[in-house]
Amino acid sequence: MDVNYDPELIETQIQQLWEEQRTFNVNEDLSKEKFYCLCMFPYPSGHLHMGHVRNYTIGDTISRYQRMLGKNVLQPIGWDAFGLPAENAAIKNNVAPAKWTYANIETMRTQFKRLGFAYDWSRELTTCKPSYYRWEQWFFIKLFEKGLVYKKNAIVNWDPVDQTVLANEQVIDGRGWRSGALVERREIPQWFLKITDYADELLADLDKLENWPEQVKTMQRHWIGRSHGVCIDFQIKGEGQTVEVFTTRQDTLLGSTYLAIAAEHPLALKAAQKNKKLQTFLDECKNIMVAEAVIATMDKKGIDTGFKAIHPITGDEMPVWVANFVLSEYGSGAVMSVPAHDQRDYEFAKKYKLPIKQVIQPHGDASECNLKKAAFTEHGVLINSGEFDNLSSEEAFAAIANYLVDNKKGSKQTHYRLRDWGVSRQRFWGTPIPMINCDKCGTVPVAEKDLPVELPEDITFSGHTSPLKSMPEFYATTCPQCNGKATRETDTFDTFIESSWYYARFACKGQKKSMLDDRAKYWTPVDYYIGGTEHAVMHLLYARFFHKAMRDLGLLNSDEPFTRLLTQGMVLKDGAKMSKSKGNTVDPQPLLNKYGADTVRLFMMFAAPPDQSLEWSDSGVEGAHRFLKRLWAYAHSHQEIIKSCNSAMKCGSSCTIDWSQTDSNTVALRREIHQVLKQARFDTDRLQFNTVVSASMKILNSLYRLAETVKQENYDEAQKAIAHEGCSILLRLLAPITPHMTQVLWRELEYGDLIVVASWPKVATEALKTDTVKLVVQVNGKLRGHIEIANDADDDAIRQSALTDSNVQRFVADKDCKKVIIVPGKLVNIVVA
Repeated sequence: MDVNYDPELIETQIQQLWEEQRTFNVNEDLSKEKFYCLCMFPYPSGHLHMGHVRNYTIGDTISRYQRMLGKNVLQPIGWDAFGLPAENAAIKNNVAPAKWTYANIETMRTQFKRLGFAYDWSRELTTCKPSYYRWEQWFFIKLFEKGLVYKKNAIVNWDPVDQTVLANEQVIDGRGWRSGALVERREIPQWFLKITDYADELLADLDKLENWPEQVKTMQRHWIGRSHGVCIDFQIKGEGQTVEVFTTRQDTLLGSTYLAIAAEHPLALKAAQKNKKLQTFLDECKNIMVAEAVIATMDKKGIDTGFKAIHPITGDEMPVWVANFVLSEYGSGAVMSVPAHDQRDYEFAKKYKLPIKQVIQPHGDASECNLKKAAFTEHGVLINSGEFDNLSSEEAFAAIANYLVDNKKGSKQTHYRLRDWGVSRQRFWGTPIPMINCDKCGTVPVAEKDLPVELPEDITFSGHTSPLKSMPEFYATTCPQCNGKATRETDTFDTFIESSWYYARFACKGQKKSMLDDRAKYWTPVDYYIGGTEHAVMHLLYARFFHKAMRDLGLLNSDEPFTRLLTQGMVLKDGAKMSKSKGNTVDPQPLLNKYGADTVRLFMMFAAPPDQSLEWSDSGVEGAHRFLKRLWAYAHSHQEIIKSCNSAMKCGSSCTIDWSQTDSNTVALRREIHQVLKQARFDTDRLQFNTVVSASMKILNSLYRLAETVKQENYDEAQKAIAHEGCSILLRLLAPITPHMTQVLWRELEYGDLIVVASWPKVATEALKTDTVKLVVQVNGKLRGHIEIANDADDDAIRQSALTDSNVQRFVADKDCKKVIIVPGKLVNIVVA
């Protein structure tokens, strides 16, 4: 064993050993409890950043720990390889997106292996490969056959220069983030998945996810947004038609003074034919983003259409306004405006001098409602509402709903904030949508035998429109039904499709004949899923939907994809999230070169609990490295003692030592080590790895304290046993976190061959036993001291010891002692007058 700790040398050797022995390759084993640990797979951007390092180190530590508990552990890795960055790089570097992506994967794969992650590399998948996406094309067709897929026109953010749909996040100050062109709201054909068919189940099953962060579940509940209310029919005077409006506040119906409709509403378009000012306003609305968050904060504008709606209860006429805050894709594209009881409607009414009619007053203090300053939005008691006066809001919900239903002017309905998932993207670098357009047969799916519809990879890419639209060799085809001329769909899938089912595909290594097989039923659901909260309502919701849809096709046998979810904290520097724009990033590679992977991993796990943000510290990294060198030095200096114990005692030193006849200081030292181990096991189950590292440091300090007290050549058998047992415990505690060093020391000290198959250390209960017990002493319920007394002391001895304690005496002297209450093993409470 070398006297010096050389991380680069030992880490290279150990990683080669793992690869040669395929240490982390795993198969199904019904004799063991399975454990599937998965970190959200990375986008191959080219280089790992510290956020990556932390995220994947957490997952690897959990996986290695579970393996030491004897479980059959699966931890795979792959690449979420489609996406916009590859297109941007293609434009910037004049290289095909595929070439850029595969080069990045090679780089990042090397970095992952350098960090020593225990992945089953035989399961590696890449979502941009036809062998992967052919099965999501197949799945899409199956959903189409079940009626869960449809195509319709939808309003989107459209970049007229790049000729593509933009996500709301890609629109900056009303302009395309790349082209700088003014973004338009455009109606174009889009493919949708009917996620709303699963809305009730997605909502109800959140209650089953007991091991998900409450914050994430709350975000999903809000996103699904189930609400019960009434759909009200408003007749349009002189037009022979009605406008449907959904509301959950039917108690305010008598306070509605105008209707607001979206710019794309048929009434708005009809009115604009004879109103140039209105048409100009509608044109302006085309440049408004479709994001609810943006609309909530923008300046509210509108214009009167000239149409009048008839109030369904009073018969009063109400103006119909076009308003820029109403979205056509939400509900019917029309809202009932109650300015006295909705702040947005209030501000709009004030701006355009529209009537404000109060119909709700507070239950108690009427001064809580001041309509000169703001709308009163709380529940209360109805006024100015005719036959419904004096009802509470809660009573009016039912009464007004029943009135509308009885008079055929409305219906009770349940609505959802959740909308069907639009999966069409006018991008090139994505999975081709497997549909064919035929003039005779309409839109039909690609025949299963013709899957996959492959994306051409070796192309020149300008970034303006998808090249697929100008490639007849791609889009020209024949109809699978009539064999006539037809064209392929040239849109590609939203990249969230690929990440909605990859976890299940990992389970089916080598499967070429089906999307999934029974191995997916063995491994799913994922036991531990790790990623950021930014995926709470997109990826995590879509994956839950896909899992249920795959279950309904018989591909899976569980209801949810992820049993436990860990949302890790961010990596901060100087109090701010690391980012290139702030210039506060730290490149992992120089640290790996200088200190080694174990040091970086140790710092990441020691600096903060996994679910909390981690503040970067250069001195913290140096401290972690010093600790590992100190551990190496101890192992080197004590190797002969430890190896001799391993040779002499196959079942461990504790088997041959009579601890009852051992020096009390030595026994106390062993007790100290096992007390730390007991707490470490508790902390590990709660993923408090920072305190596990702290426990390891305490154990090493204890071992060094013995070495500093007694020369090695003078160790007795009990002290040798403690060095042997303590180092064994220490190496196994650290094995999930610093796997390279612990593997080398485990082998060099002759504990065994592979530490990854060693068992997690167990507490020796006999080591925790003590002849004395410490008791808290209270006087009139307040802490006043501590006493240490023999385990078998009777109440009289305990009482005498407590009363004569020097600190307790200060509070009981010269006072009448009324009672002494003894709680065995815990405390003594002295009651004085």
